[in-house]
Amino acid sequence: MDKRNNLPIFLLLAVFIIATCGLIYELVAGALASYLLGDSVKQFSFIIGTYLFSMGVGSFLAKYITKNLFDRFIDIELLIGLIGGCSSVILFLLFQQVEHFQFVLYFFVFLTGCLCGMEIPLLMNILKDRVQFKDLVSNVFAFDYIGALIASVLFPIVLIPKLGVMGTSLFFGIINILVGVFLAFYLAKRLKNPTWIKVKSVSCLALLAVVFVFSDDLLKYSESQLYGNNIIYKHSTTYQRIVLTESKGEYQLFLNNNLQFNTKDEYRYHEVLVHPAMSMAKQISNVLVLGGGDGLAVREILKYPGVQKVTLVDLDEGMTKLFQTNELLVRHNRGALNDPRVDIINQDAFIWAKSANSKYDVMIIDFPDPSNYSLGKLFTNSFYQTLMPLMTEQTMVSVQTTSPYFAPKSYWCIHETITSVFPNTVAYHTYVPSFGEWGFCLFSADMTQHFKRPIRRVGQLRFYNYKFEELTDFPLDMRAADVQINRLDNQILVRYFDEEWSKI
Repeated sequence: MDKRNNLPIFLLLAVFIIATCGLIYELVAGALASYLLGDSVKQFSFIIGTYLFSMGVGSFLAKYITKNLFDRFIDIELLIGLIGGCSSVILFLLFQQVEHFQFVLYFFVFLTGCLCGMEIPLLMNILKDRVQFKDLVSNVFAFDYIGALIASVLFPIVLIPKLGVMGTSLFFGIINILVGVFLAFYLAKRLKNPTWIKVKSVSCLALLAVVFVFSDDLLKYSESQLYGNNIIYKHSTTYQRIVLTESKGEYQLFLNNNLQFNTKDEYRYHEVLVHPAMSMAKQISNVLVLGGGDGLAVREILKYPGVQKVTLVDLDEGMTKLFQTNELLVRHNRGALNDPRVDIINQDAFIWAKSANSKYDVMIIDFPDPSNYSLGKLFTNSFYQTLMPLMTEQTMVSVQTTSPYFAPKSYWCIHETITSVFPNTVAYHTYVPSFGEWGFCLFSADMTQHFKRPIRRVGQLRFYNYKFEELTDFPLDMRAADVQINRLDNQILVRYFDEEWSKI
């Protein structure tokens, strides 16, 4: 076989693998930043911008590499594999240790992008005398873009659910280095220092393989540093990182590093979210729950004997499956998601609501806080308008609306947004020790509803006493004026939320 004739083919295949790996490192950095820092849209935007800029810097610097091109190309491959592959491991370990974590994060993104940016110009310089210019440019960029497409499809559907963030970066780091190992042996006669290049490439492969083997232990250590408690369950779904911890016999659920509930006091939150609406609604036979994939709101709803059907719409099947099958969690939600009256739909609530055609007597909306734009859309006037066709004149709706103490602008922004669609609205709040003061909103299309007298009551409650008016008084330090309505095209709520919670 004539290696000279096959060289362009192998190098173009290398471009394909390089492009795939390069984009994976970029996506890993974005996912890791959103897990640890929140606001996925902002983090991905900054990561992509930094990565593209650094690729430009790398492309510029590549023109200064004029000697031993094959050696330098393999060196860059090995560096990308090591830095990109180990980046998530290092970032996880440093998150709790370094004060300026974002600087470290963007340094890794810049370094990886810079090295990736060097590869294409360097490769084109290598092939310029072996392939016609028009074929060279079109082939290199075609393979580059195809690799990027494959990476972007595989990342959310296969890689994150199967390997997680850390495993994905290490796996593709190994692939990157394998390219370097192959080229070190295949191009041995073209290299200036073939023995040294071979030793380096095999050593890098061995190092990354060892880190990959122990990646679960490293992740366990880093997450124990992050959460501080005994981690008893962890799993990455297509949409989020789920971690369950235990401390002094109580359990805490974290989604993307954000505490969702603590078993020692979640009953306060869920009783106040559910029972005002359920006790005052004129009918309760058909109930809709949006969000609430943990089944805890459904648990409270099913305490009422008049409930005939509950429809739960939650985006993440991994979340609802966990709370249907995990013995500990099923015991805590009292098997609510396995009750024959409960129908679970795993779909984006924003999309689902537009095509749903049933009418509901009560709606309980338990979405996560609006920390990013994908969640912020679920608190817009557009979303609340889509609920109208699902409501009768007597439908009662309850919504969790973040903390009026820590984030008063965010809280009252949600309230004003709801009021712009449903004028018959009341704000209320309660104290949950794990979170502090927490807010809710109750509304109805029935203008005669005064939100005072309960029509029905159930026992088995640990906190809520059906004296709803006691929850509607807001002291001055939980009020905010001049807030805007959260619209789909401005998402002002996400900015309020980011500004207020970043100060805590």
